[in-house]
Amino acid sequence: MTAVPHDLWRPSSGCDDDCLPTAGEVPTVPVVRRVLRLVAVAGMLLAGVGLVVLLPVLPSRERQAAVRGWARVTARAFGVRLVIRGRLPRRRALLVANHVSWLDILAVLAVAPTRMVAKREIRSWPVVGLLAAAAGTVFVDRSRPRALPTTVGRVADTLRAGRSVAVFPEGTTWCAGDGAADCRPSGGFRPAVFQAAIDAGSPVVPLRLVYRSAATGTTTTAAAFLGADTLLRSVVRVVTARDLEVSVTIAAALHPARDADRRMLARAAESAVHLLPTAGAVARARQRPVPTVTTRPAVALSTPIADQELDLAA
Repeated sequence: MTAVPHDLWRPSSGCDDDCLPTAGEVPTVPVVRRVLRLVAVAGMLLAGVGLVVLLPVLPSRERQAAVRGWARVTARAFGVRLVIRGRLPRRRALLVANHVSWLDILAVLAVAPTRMVAKREIRSWPVVGLLAAAAGTVFVDRSRPRALPTTVGRVADTLRAGRSVAVFPEGTTWCAGDGAADCRPSGGFRPAVFQAAIDAGSPVVPLRLVYRSAATGTTTTAAAFLGADTLLRSVVRVVTARDLEVSVTIAAALHPARDADRRMLARAAESAVHLLPTAGAVARARQRPVPTVTTRPAVALSTPIADQELDLAA
């Protein structure tokens, strides 16, 4: 791992190429299968262009179904199997997840077709940027910290309007492999966006994303997209990998009180995502006369998805 200076507005991890799998570490598919996957991915990107045109005129429910379907089929085109564990609340919520790869966006949208909070640079990505903008993504300009309150306000307004919002509060990707805890982004979950959930009276739902190689039965960094990496290299690793699986574990919703502390709320969500000890947060909570965060089981969907497995392998 390499040490990376802490930057308040541009979070970074200590991950480098050492985190990525070495040659032969991850089982691969034949060349023909790789070509077929790339063709399928190209087809889904073209379908995404058509979807960009349709989304603005579709009713809300149909728009969400279209985005979810596109995300699931696109993940399948890449050869990724999606496994969902847990239940989403029926009402709108702020969804927060750890950040490993560009595939995280597909995984989250395949589970819950929400509005995303993403860095401004994604808006310029071919097709993906157009689709993100058409889906109502809230773009963050990390070079303008003074614009952060405006972004938080937009997220709160979206929640008040009855739409869920998903965000990666670590602010950057990291490999998340076994023994890689020391390269996690410094500062942990950034608390600013959690204020939007408090202001809107919205629950916070932590999502834990884990990438595994089903062929070896172990976690893998094959899908990791690191700062020194290129999107092309990352895509090639994903398309080449055999039996790549991403699991999305939906934790119990956190229901912040109106006077909740966003930093404590962020730490509670981070503990749920990374299964970290919460003794420190509990100790701090005891020092407050009024609890700031309460938890209760999320309301189940009309169609339960607990322990549901969706095979999206190409």
